[in-house]
Amino acid sequence: MNPGVGPSQRSPSMSPHVRGAGLGLRRELLEPLATVEPDHDGIGFLEVAPENWMGIGGRLGRQFRAYTERFPFVTHGLSLSIGSPSGLDEAFVRGVKTFLDRHGIADYTEHLTYCSDDGHLYDLMPIPFTIEAVEHVAARVRRVQDILERRIALENASYYAAPGQRMSELAFVCAVVERADCDLLLDVNNIWVNSINHRYDPYQFLDGLPLQRVRYIHIAGHYVEAEDLRVDTHGTSVIDPVWALLDHAYARLGPVPTLLERDFNIPPLPRLMDEIRHIHQIQAPHRERTIRAA
Repeated sequence: MNPGVGPSQRSPSMSPHVRGAGLGLRRELLEPLATVEPDHDGIGFLEVAPENWMGIGGRLGRQFRAYTERFPFVTHGLSLSIGSPSGLDEAFVRGVKTFLDRHGIADYTEHLTYCSDDGHLYDLMPIPFTIEAVEHVAARVRRVQDILERRIALENASYYAAPGQRMSELAFVCAVVERADCDLLLDVNNIWVNSINHRYDPYQFLDGLPLQRVRYIHIAGHYVEAEDLRVDTHGTSVIDPVWALLDHAYARLGPVPTLLERDFNIPPLPRLMDEIRHIHQIQAPHRERTIRAA
């Protein structure tokens, strides 16, 4: 079992740029969030996919710039395709760097998946859990970090099949971030979804991750397709077992910055704020313990 970093310690990889609870910024939320003040109203930071904003100008571009001037931001990409068998799209990576530099954003994260080969697949596909894939991905991550002049973080992804598997999901994730010397975006909901679909203990999985590399945390809702099948949708409210797993993560790490993902079926802002407040409620006792232990 990975000993983690302990509740009284701050991970050296944890983002120093954000804190508390964050929310994914979707276009549907540009107007509702216009009067929300950072921290004062419970939202400490916002997250976007850079692909959705890199080429946007005009009114939307000005609205987005107004947000990056008010809020701390992190980014979570969709198109890096870090596990693709095709060559790394270095022009795209340079475009991401320009976007991050322009808006003063330090944190760039991506999925430990791939989404392209000869063309874009428009889905996040599982990378084979093999040593060869570890080396392939790690080399690409190192190149991305060189171009961006930033450490990146990879997210433990949800998946529904494991083609060519020769090592466990846990061993694969650990090996990639260690070999690449990058950080981990800890997605608690993905652990829960995968634990149902692939029949493992989510707490043991979380404890086995390289927790000292956690940059920040994602939490989201999912769809129950069947008793033994969950689908990672980000389209519903977070369920109690996932909240409990988040609490366990805080017990290991302290109150790591945590972002609520909601990609569709986006409810009115007050309902999202209820979940943001719930993140703060779970963080509070861990924050107090961290302060006492300091």
